[in-house]
Amino acid sequence: MSKIISIGTAVPAYKHEQSVILDFMQRVYALDEDDKRKLKYLYRQGGIGTRYSVIPDYSLPAAEWAFYSPTENLEPFPKLEKRMQWYQQYAAQLSLNAIEKCMEKTTGQTITHLITVSCTGMSAPGLDLELLELLNLPATTFRTSVNFMGCYAAIHALKIADAFCKADKKANVLIVCTELCTLHFQKEHTIDNMTSSMLFSDGAAAVLVTGNEEQEGLTIDNFYSMVSLKGKKDMAWELSSKGFLMTLSGYVADMIEEDFDVLVEGALATANLSKENITHWCIHPGGKKILEAVHKSLGFTNGQLQPCYEVLKDYGNMSSPTVLFVLEKIINALNNKEKNTIFGAAFGPGLTMETFILSA
Repeated sequence: MSKIISIGTAVPAYKHEQSVILDFMQRVYALDEDDKRKLKYLYRQGGIGTRYSVIPDYSLPAAEWAFYSPTENLEPFPKLEKRMQWYQQYAAQLSLNAIEKCMEKTTGQTITHLITVSCTGMSAPGLDLELLELLNLPATTFRTSVNFMGCYAAIHALKIADAFCKADKKANVLIVCTELCTLHFQKEHTIDNMTSSMLFSDGAAAVLVTGNEEQEGLTIDNFYSMVSLKGKKDMAWELSSKGFLMTLSGYVADMIEEDFDVLVEGALATANLSKENITHWCIHPGGKKILEAVHKSLGFTNGQLQPCYEVLKDYGNMSSPTVLFVLEKIINALNNKEKNTIFGAAFGPGLTMETFILSA
């Protein structure tokens, strides 16, 4: 048995209003008035109020830009090298901020394992070694990285942590998910680029998982996953010389609406539970349409996904940390006098759907 005993979250310094990002993107894409109205409609209907970024430019006049070139065509446009330089400059400190918030909620826990999660920056030596040094962890600390899995990667990391803790009851596994999605915005006027620029943001979340059954926390009861191969071309994340390129078609929400109830029923059957046993739903808010698709697929009536909508509104889609932001919000609102069962799910390239069940 393993338990989640603490979560901490962090965002970068720069908070951008969605309406201000819209103004920036309308200039970047050099849209005519008709396309500007269409983009404005999409932003207004997206359910996002604010997003965070390590880049200040989105809320600044061109003369004060630090990342993009203050020219009419943005040339020279940032190449992969510059994006990775910014990742290396900011990712470790943002991760550390989340870890510090996570660890301040615990007492005397010695970290035995470190798992870093990211799909927006890679290098070797990488984020795991940076954090090993910043946290002053022993050089013998077991460490591993989950890279390039996208929005469901936090659940994959939880699976690994759960396995470590089941193998060793003395294990204390620190997971940190850090994504700087806004480093990869592109200027070409395409549906995929416009969708990415409308949804994605930066953030980090840290989780401490222990094998010590005497610790207070949420017990990890079950994991379940399913891949819908018919959607493998509809959600993708690829490397290029000008940054990482996102494919996110409008059919993803349709596929989730079609398949999600089947996924949930399979996960619940494996855990010998029913929907009525679930007290809280921790769904990755990949976008407003994604949450609406889940709502329809599960036949919800009102309020079951409220924490998910709130995270989407306040932070946007931060990729892997996002579902942990939702989980933190749920945990903070739990009534500890009652039995609580949390069903979590996230989606990513594949189309991959991952779930977890926690109890307290």
